[in-house]
Amino acid sequence: MPNEEVIFFEEEEDEEIESEPLSGLIPELKPIREIVVSGSDWTTETIFNQLVRGNIELNPRFQRRDAWDITRKSRFIESLILGFPIPQIVLAANRQEKGKFIVLDGKQRLLTIMQFYGGSDENISNNNNAFALRNLEFRRDLIGKKYEDFKNDILLRSELNALDNQTIRTVLIRSWTNENLLYKIFLRLNIGGTPLSPQELRQALHPGTFINWLDDQSVKSKALRKIFKSSNPDSRMRDVELLLRYIGFHYFLSDYRGNLKEFLDTTCERLNDQRYHDITNIVNQFEEAVQTTINIFEEKNFSRLWSSRNNKYQSQFNRAILDVMVFYFSDEIIRRSAEDHQEKVKIAFQELCSSNSDFREAVERRTQNIPEIYNRLRLWGESLRKVLEVNFNLPELDGNRIIFNGLR
Repeated sequence: MPNEEVIFFEEEEDEEIESEPLSGLIPELKPIREIVVSGSDWTTETIFNQLVRGNIELNPRFQRRDAWDITRKSRFIESLILGFPIPQIVLAANRQEKGKFIVLDGKQRLLTIMQFYGGSDENISNNNNAFALRNLEFRRDLIGKKYEDFKNDILLRSELNALDNQTIRTVLIRSWTNENLLYKIFLRLNIGGTPLSPQELRQALHPGTFINWLDDQSVKSKALRKIFKSSNPDSRMRDVELLLRYIGFHYFLSDYRGNLKEFLDTTCERLNDQRYHDITNIVNQFEEAVQTTINIFEEKNFSRLWSSRNNKYQSQFNRAILDVMVFYFSDEIIRRSAEDHQEKVKIAFQELCSSNSDFREAVERRTQNIPEIYNRLRLWGESLRKVLEVNFNLPELDGNRIIFNGLR
C-alpha cells in the first residue's frame, strides 16, 4: 500500500480544561511548585547505556513506529560527531519504578542513538538496527559506515570518541504528582514542531496488558491502515488512539464526563484491570464498520464532512464523524441494512451536514463536550432509523449525562 499523508481535522484533547475560569486552575499551582526540574549533560554513550538498561523507557512497540528516515537519522549522528548543538531531551521520573524515566520529548533522537549503536530490538521488522550512515552533508567520507566500523577502524578513533563523548542536554522532571500537569508539559514541548499524539504519553503512564494488546491490534488492523493510507503503524500513535476511542465509547459512553483525555486514560486503567470477554469481537466489528463506511462513501470521502456550498466532501479526516459511523455500523443488523441502502445512507448524511447546524457544530467545534457528543450520535442515529428498515436504541441525555445501554 503506498504511503500517503492523511490530513486530520485536529481536536484539542484538553479544550474543556483550557476554557475553565482562572479560579478553577489555582489549585494546580501547588503541584507546579513541587516539581523539581534539573539539567544534566549526558554523553551519547551514557544515554545509550541508559536505554539498553531500560532506565530510559523506549518501549519496543514504539520502535516499529519510526518517524525518521535513514537520511535524517544519519545527519543527526553526523551532528553529534561534529559537535553541532541539538535539541534537549526531556525526561520525567517514573513514579512506579525508581531510577527509570518516561520520555516527554526526544523519542526519535533516542531511537536513532539506540539503532545506530545496534541496541534496537531485532524482533521488530524494519527496525534499522545498526544502520549505515547515508546522505551525509559534511562528512561524506563516513557514508556507508556503521558504529562497528567506528569501533574497529583505528583511523576512525577520533570520530568514535567525538560521538561517544558528545554531550546532550537532558532535562529531568522529578517529584511530579499531577498527571494532567505532566500532560500539559508534554503538549507545551510539542508546540511548533511535528505534533505528537498524547497516546504516547498515555501508554507510558498507563502500561498494562490492555495497552499492549491495543497496540498490537492497531498494527494488525486493516481498517486503520486504510484510514491512514499507509502499510506501516502511525508514528504518532493516532491509530492506537482511534481504536481506543471506539472501545471507550462502546463500553463506557454513559461514564463520559466531558474530558476526553481523562476518559481515555480511565478506559485504559479499567481495561488493564479487567479484560472484557467480548473485546476481540468488538474490535472485529470495528473492522467491519470501517469497511461498510468505505463501501458507502468511498475511501477518499469516508469520515469527511460534506460541504453543500462546494458540493463535495472536505479533505480533512474527521475523528468525530468516524465516531458516529463506527458507533452504529459496528452492529451487524444496522450494517447489513446500510449496505443494502447505500445511496439513501449517503444522501441522509449529506442532508444532515447541509441542513442541521447542531450536527455540524458537534463534529467541527468543541467536539468533546457532552452535548456535542450526544447530538452527533443522536442525530445520525435518527437519520439512520429513517432510511433503514431496522429499529435500534439511541442515546438519551439526562441533564449533562449521556444514558446509553446498548443498541439492542
